[in-house]
Amino acid sequence: MPRMGRVVLPNYPHHVVQRGHNRQVVFTGEQDFCKYIDDLRELRDTFDVRVYAYCLMSNHVHLLLAPGENTCAVGQLMKGLAGRATRYRNRLEGRSGTLWEGRYRSSPVDTDTYLLACCRYIELNPVRAGMVADAADYPWSSLRQRVGLDGDVWIDRDPAYLSLGETEAVRRQRYGRFMDEAVPDGEWKLIRQGIQRGQLTGPDRFARKVEKITGRRMERRGPGRPSRGAGK
Repeated sequence: MPRMGRVVLPNYPHHVVQRGHNRQVVFTGEQDFCKYIDDLRELRDTFDVRVYAYCLMSNHVHLLLAPGENTCAVGQLMKGLAGRATRYRNRLEGRSGTLWEGRYRSSPVDTDTYLLACCRYIELNPVRAGMVADAADYPWSSLRQRVGLDGDVWIDRDPAYLSLGETEAVRRQRYGRFMDEAVPDGEWKLIRQGIQRGQLTGPDRFARKVEKITGRRMERRGPGRPSRGAGK
């Protein structure tokens, strides 16, 4: 079955994954991680793309990005990140060639139902990989900024996070509890399928909304609304 053409929506978050070519390692040390994050911060401002969450693993990255009205901005940012990382690695190793897979994967995320769940999915990557027992111990994700463990806070506050409370202290506490909750299997499955298949991450209602925006029929599989335990 041919891959569905990429869907990018203005002012909506998109879960983006890019892997190393043939799953090769792309980050070998602290300097590599720091450079990618510095480039992400710079290009975020250049292309006016909000960064709601990120996690850099050794051979791939997860990002939660929201463009403004310019839907080309996500692609421009990803192209810039990939190009800078490739040139950096090639200079270090005296080599040439590609560092990343040719096409990154992306999935538009329903703001009302799956935005917090997608942030959690991204920030729990190091735990699922067995790299750390506590996601807050992993230095190369957005979680430490979100819960106040990193003084240099530059990620954008998404609407779902802001709805958790009137103050930042309350929001951090509630999001921390949300991270500690058991994640429903259906939630992980829907998010994983969304990014792997280039489908939407959200319920049928979201698919109908996107069909009206794009004029395209959207395939939807999987469960409906996830737990909203963070707001309780």
